[in-house]
Amino acid sequence: MNELIKYLQDNMLIDFRGEITLETVRGFLREDNGKEAQDLLRKVDEEEGVHDMLVTLADNLKEHIEGGVDAKALREQLSHYSES
Repeated sequence: MNELIKYLQDNMLIDFRGEITLETVRGFLREDNGKEAQDLLRKVDEEEGVHDMLVTLADNLKEHIEGGVDAKALREQLSHYSES
């Protein structure tokens, strides 16, 4: 059973419902002048879209599934992404 659970955890996919575009992200961050928001906006602008951000975020959040994917984990991963 433990091997099956480990396999399922290692191969689980996280996806996001709905369409998340660069304009959507810009809209959410428009009023936020914080460093994290500005760094993230700069990064997605450099990447010319949010596809890489979403793939990276989903992949890195897999390690948080057992303990829970909460706002803190999302913030941490978005910050790591924008700094990379």
